Amino acid sequence: MAEAFIPKRIVVAVHPKMTEGSAETDAIVKYLQEKGLTAPKGSLYNEDLRQRVKSGEFDLLIAVGGDGTMLRAGHLCAPSNVPILGINLGQLGFLIQVKRTEWPEMLNRLLDGDFWIEKRMMLRTEHVRAGETQGVWHALNEAVVSRGQYIRPVHLLANVDGQLLTHYVADGLIASTSTGSTAYALAAGGPILPPELRNILLVPIAPHLSVDRAVVLSEGSAVSITVFSDNAVLSVDGQMPIGLTEGDRVNVRAGEYTARFVRFGDPGYFYRNLTAHMNQNPFTGVSR
Repeated sequence: MAEAFIPKRIVVAVHPKMTEGSAETDAIVKYLQEKGLTAPKGSLYNEDLRQRVKSGEFDLLIAVGGDGTMLRAGHLCAPSNVPILGINLGQLGFLIQVKRTEWPEMLNRLLDGDFWIEKRMMLRTEHVRAGETQGVWHALNEAVVSRGQYIRPVHLLANVDGQLLTHYVADGLIASTSTGSTAYALAAGGPILPPELRNILLVPIAPHLSVDRAVVLSEGSAVSITVFSDNAVLSVDGQMPIGLTEGDRVNVRAGEYTARFVRFGDPGYFYRNLTAHMNQNPFTGVSR
């Protein structure tokens, strides 16, 4: 299932705090230059690089790092429909197919057109207070409404497509994509969904006398989470939490952006990757 183009305008990006990624990035850039391509490099946080990606200057971004790097690359590239090729320097790499030792071979396949593009749904998350939108964010993994610094559960009312689903008393509620089903939602006991599904997964965190099962919503469903506590926060893809007040509402639905990842071989890579990672504990290091 080859894609109908061979990328010619490539940028190589790395997480700025991943020091070991600098040497690997240099090696990748040199390799591409030997193939006759000019490939600038930089940090995912560099504003000049970010603007160049947003303006459509590149037709592929190579992200060097871990799953956190892939999340940040997805946030940057999805609005501009720029595909991402991840090279794993982190621990788990659920989002990344290419290992550190494999990238020369995979770059050759890329430049031969021997790849396909996997499309993954993102979420649009809106924070509403007193009828006015306070902010909108786009998530590749999940949006989480949870308790803040006080160790007491939050009271949340969840509606789906305008109809009451249930009332949660819990540490929080995760609204996840299929991509996020192998992230926080998995740690909270949720199921693993195939990455191509465009469903929303709701997973309660440590529910108390509440529905304790995950719910998989139909494609196209919209979720509204109303807060009935004064200690709740909203976090999107693990970013800095935003304080919520009683009566606030968090609306989640499929977003208008789609993250695109370069993949090699057959789609069964996901399950092979998953099996390889199960029973691994990443405590020995931090995957960025």
